[in-house]
Amino acid sequence: MHNHVVHQIVALEKQHQPLPTNGFDFPSTLTAYEKTSTREELHERVRNATIVITTTVKLDAETLHPDVTPRLQYIAVSATGTDPVDLVVAKQRGIRVTNCPGANLDAVSEHAISLYFAARRRTVLLDRKTREQPSEWKQQGTVNRHMRLPDGSPPLTCREEVLGVVGYGGLGKRIADLGHALGMRVLIASRKAAESASLGGSLPTPKVENDRVPFDDVLRQATVLVLSLPRNLETLNLLSTAEFGKMHPYAVVINIARGGIVDEAAIVQALKDKQIAGYATDVYQVEPVGGPEDTPLLAEDAKDLNITMTPHLAWFSQRTLKNLGDVLKATVEAWASGQDINVIV
Repeated sequence: MHNHVVHQIVALEKQHQPLPTNGFDFPSTLTAYEKTSTREELHERVRNATIVITTTVKLDAETLHPDVTPRLQYIAVSATGTDPVDLVVAKQRGIRVTNCPGANLDAVSEHAISLYFAARRRTVLLDRKTREQPSEWKQQGTVNRHMRLPDGSPPLTCREEVLGVVGYGGLGKRIADLGHALGMRVLIASRKAAESASLGGSLPTPKVENDRVPFDDVLRQATVLVLSLPRNLETLNLLSTAEFGKMHPYAVVINIARGGIVDEAAIVQALKDKQIAGYATDVYQVEPVGGPEDTPLLAEDAKDLNITMTPHLAWFSQRTLKNLGDVLKATVEAWASGQDINVIV
């Protein structure tokens, strides 16, 4: 039980966080900041906090040092992904970390499908070509060359697609359901086998469950590859040069997971080399993205490639915000009453 103290709650980025209108149902003060931009701001704001609510602001080892956060007991991540928090240090200090799983499943899965259509049907490019003056359409009679696959073939339709789902939690299951509904053949990838050479010895290949297909087989067969898995040490650069070399030349990669899971320089090269057909992403190695200095996806020599980009807003919907607010309130109040839920560490 934590009720005997008045908790100092600091919400670091109100712009992303649906906080309870009437506060939390235990003795506390809530200070909410619209956004927290600098390390100096962050350290000043969390100094006296016993509870910190974050979404994207990084709480790294330095911030979690007792000199900076001497009173901190609990971090509530108002999101599914907990990668902003140094979980190792939090665990060492006995700081509880929770998340808000499942709040955004509808919005993110639908966004994934919208990115698929944008990548396969070249929606953004065709909008630009239709508006362009002078009009290529008017001059040539058609602009279908812009929709063609790397080998010159017309695009596939859903019934010809093989959807590979990498990451089969709640979000992966929802995406698989949508793929089935659209008529796609759906493959669920097993975990990628560890590279034994880099680890100095052989490791057993991950067990392939009844409904799972080996990771490399999914790479070879999928014409649509959707990433819906967390970012951690095992998944950093999960898709890089070697993986793109194995993929189907008609494949479009859809990333609604986290930046860093796809090697951005390698996927630009794979698109240039026509190893794959397209990339559509809502997430980036560096966020927010400002320009080519943050991502090779915006480099001058990438501008004519089939790349569709959205600014990490796949989660944004009325339903997500309501769910997120409900889950956040329930999770924080459960911790305060000693009945922890949604525990990460």
